[in-house]
Amino acid sequence: MEYNYIKSLHLIFVITWFAGLFYIVRLFVYQIEAYHKTSPEKEIIGDQLKIMVRRLWYIITWPSMILATGFAIWLVVLRSFYLTDAWMQVKLGFVVLLIIYHIKCHMIYIDLQRDKVKYSSNFMRIFNEGATLILFAVVFLVILKNAINWIYGTLGIILFAILIMLGFKLYKRIREK
Repeated sequence: MEYNYIKSLHLIFVITWFAGLFYIVRLFVYQIEAYHKTSPEKEIIGDQLKIMVRRLWYIITWPSMILATGFAIWLVVLRSFYLTDAWMQVKLGFVVLLIIYHIKCHMIYIDLQRDKVKYSSNFMRIFNEGATLILFAVVFLVILKNAINWIYGTLGIILFAILIMLGFKLYKRIREK
């Protein structure tokens, strides 16, 4: 019974973590675009976005990552035999990628809070899909619990990424018109 409660809490915080990651990068796009506006619009929009980003990052996204990770560790302690399963090992690899993605978002967050713009808004739109690809991989691994199928899943994710890129290019053309 305890396992199901912990698993539920883990899932809730995974969802809020992903929500934070999805939204933070969208806000990065808007911050970068605001940076290139003229005064006073640049300062007004930029200052408001900095407040929104800071609140999202420190009130939702970071706590969600910490709680999701904490409950995940608790689940592993309760069911350590899963660690020998290939699907779990592959899933944990994707979780490591997600944590790296989170840390990269934090580095971008710090730069943008200091008005250092290193990336274009187009780059950020593409970067935003990183969490989506990891989400797809992890969900399929957890539901199918089969590491062999992750190969097919990975091919599917690559196809999905190609479709996202094509959609991005189409959206960019529409925006430019």
